[in-house]
Amino acid sequence: MRSGPFVQVAGQGPADPATGEYVHLGDVRAQTRQTLANVHAVLREAGADLADVVMFRAYLSTRDDFAAFDEAYGAYLDEHDGASVRPARTTVVVGLPHPDMLVEIDALAVVG
Repeated sequence: MRSGPFVQVAGQGPADPATGEYVHLGDVRAQTRQTLANVHAVLREAGADLADVVMFRAYLSTRDDFAAFDEAYGAYLDEHDGASVRPARTTVVVGLPHPDMLVEIDALAVVG
């Protein structure tokens, strides 16, 4: 969704964009990378990029996955963003809409 300079990416999960199937079952690191790749693709489609993100919200199915999620999240941003300052992030533990999902992420970007 784009409104003026704002791009809101609705919650994305670890689905393969070609098939819609959830991937990397049981592996929160790999699911985090796939989820961020999906967010990144939506941002690019809307004319934004990771460097434009001011806020990520991440939802985990269990707090036990936080350290592995955080490591994969940081590595993905280091690899694809290159910004010296990371966007704000909120991470919460919730019941996710599908049992195969370990992570869901949404983003708010400001372009221009």
